[in-house]
Amino acid sequence: MKSESSIKVVNGYIILALALLVAIFVVFSFINEWVFPAIVAMVVLVFTLMGFFIISPNNSKVILLFGAYKGSIKENGFFWANPFFQKTSISLKARNFESERIKVNDKLGNPILISSILVWKVDDTYKALFDVDNYEQFVKVQTDAAVRKLAGSFPYDQFEDEGASVTLSSNFEDVSKCLEEEICERLKLAGLTVIEARIGYLAYAPEIAQAMLKRQQASAIIAARIKMVEGAVGMVEGALQLLSKKNIVDLDEEKKAAMVSNLLVVLCGDRETSPVINTGTLNQ
Repeated sequence: MKSESSIKVVNGYIILALALLVAIFVVFSFINEWVFPAIVAMVVLVFTLMGFFIISPNNSKVILLFGAYKGSIKENGFFWANPFFQKTSISLKARNFESERIKVNDKLGNPILISSILVWKVDDTYKALFDVDNYEQFVKVQTDAAVRKLAGSFPYDQFEDEGASVTLSSNFEDVSKCLEEEICERLKLAGLTVIEARIGYLAYAPEIAQAMLKRQQASAIIAARIKMVEGAVGMVEGALQLLSKKNIVDLDEEKKAAMVSNLLVVLCGDRETSPVINTGTLNQ
């Protein structure tokens, strides 16, 4: 497959100096009524002036001659080339592209909304101009395709797939790396280089977002309750051991069970407890 090649062009200032000499000769010829030399010199002057062009920094020119590719120029400055050359400008600057939010299914089939942010630039001007129809549109379509493939490769989170090592919502670096590799492979055909690719937006689709939020809240509450119970059991165990060690009170198994029950209610309850004061004996 053909790729980019460079072409040498003439420094524009040298040709400009020659053009000034030709212009002086034209004026001198008309003054001396040298009609034919003056006309020839004017044609040469016009032909010369048509060959000047400027390339700004981070821009390039693709040169064609009657449909044949002659090369690309990536140097910036003032140049002169054959006026019959067709010069097409292509920017070499880094560009940002943010894809639209699209609805896709993750690995488990849950509908999600996802978009990506891409930083890219043209590397091979020949491929960008001739191997694809419109390289900017090519970036948009292939980025959307890569995002759809990525979303279908990983679950949104670990609630339904606890064994998943990589999820879209948690493993940002790993997911972005996979996305960048996928887009790089797709844009290579057009001679484009991916500088950075990452997820720009990620959320459950509206029709399941509320249900998923309730599920996440329930899971968080359960996890918090487990921690509270573990801590409460440790505190009760410590309290019983301290009472027994210091011989503060002698409790049989029934009273220990009642004490454990009361302490767990106090420590694990989500509301403040209302204590009941016993003014009689221990048995009342």
